[in-house]
Amino acid sequence: MTDDIQTQTQTENAPTPASGAVTEDRIRQALMQVFDPELGINIIDLGLVYEIDVQDNGDVDIRYSLTTMGCPIGPLIEDQMRAFLAPIEGLGEVRPELVFRPAWSPEMMSEESKAALGIF
Repeated sequence: MTDDIQTQTQTENAPTPASGAVTEDRIRQALMQVFDPELGINIIDLGLVYEIDVQDNGDVDIRYSLTTMGCPIGPLIEDQMRAFLAPIEGLGEVRPELVFRPAWSPEMMSEESKAALGIF
C-alpha cells in the first residue's frame, strides 16, 4: 500500500509541460484545420508541411509546399495557418515559407489521404 501512495505522490509531483507551451505537436494539430480547397484534405495529411521549427520565444517557422508550383492558393494557405495558430497561448511570430524543394509528390500523403483520393 505504501508503494501505491509513493507512486501516486511521485506522479502528482512530476513536472508537466505548461498548458500554454508552444510545441511542434500543438502547431501540427492546429495546421490539421487548414484544408486544400480543391482536394478537401488538410495540409498535414497531404504532406505539404515539410518542417515546423518552434523557437524558445514562441516564434514558429513553417516550411511548406503546394501540390503544384503554379498553384495560386499559397496566400490563402498562409492566412489560414496564421488564423488557426493564433489561439495558441504563447505563440510569437508565425513565419511560413513556401518552398518547392523537395518537390511535393503523392507519396508524401498519409495513407488515409491516398485512400480518399483513390491513390493506391
